[in-house]
Amino acid sequence: MTKPFLANSESYKNVSLGLPLTAANNDDSWQPPSGEFAFDLEQVGDDGFLLAIWFNKIPEKTIVWPANRNSLIQRGTKVKLMEDGRLVLNDRKGKQIWCADIARSRVAYAAMLDTENFVLARHYLVNLWESFGEPTDTLFPTQIFNRGSKLVAGYSRINRSTGRFRFTPQADGNLMLYTLAFSLDFDNSAYWSGQTKGNGFQLIFNQPGNIYLAAKNGSILKMFSSESPTTQECYHIAILEYNGAFRH
Repeated sequence: MTKPFLANSESYKNVSLGLPLTAANNDDSWQPPSGEFAFDLEQVGDDGFLLAIWFNKIPEKTIVWPANRNSLIQRGTKVKLMEDGRLVLNDRKGKQIWCADIARSRVAYAAMLDTENFVLARHYLVNLWESFGEPTDTLFPTQIFNRGSKLVAGYSRINRSTGRFRFTPQADGNLMLYTLAFSLDFDNSAYWSGQTKGNGFQLIFNQPGNIYLAAKNGSILKMFSSESPTTQECYHIAILEYNGAFRH
């Protein structure tokens, strides 16, 4: 996906406490100064809305991070950055569907960053919660994927609810791909291994757009992608596809 030309800009714009977004209000969205990405309630077919981050400057809006992937909500639903710092998605009856719950943590504002990371922060740019810390099926440049983290594929190309494959850097240092037991959230069988048991520490997607597995001392154990167009030229993502392939 080729990027449009953008002048230099700040890396964030503040979202104030108490500010809501409403599903189907086309004037709503929280964006970084560049406008390259947006955080909003986006309609998915005729089924409902996802609270999501998407690419905002390409012809087809491409969702890259859904919060409520298993619980679509209806028109008129609101998400609100509460005065106590929680980011709460309620349905039209007031039932909580999803929440970034860091109440009483002195959240001062939220921001959609130009790195594709949505954050809740206090003053002096200290992030208290971030979408990078709760990945779904996609990774982005500057994102670090720690031991115990996981990506879970979507169910199909269109349906972003949890599917049948999991990608994880295990606690033992091995990078693994698993099938998931049908309708249950536990690993069934492995179908790929990075062969790094005892050594792997973090999967890193760096700013230039390279993906590699690093040891604890920072050395590169396995390079998964390199020599691609830079992140200044193209948008980059790494996604665990619905068919179980991990693709940059």
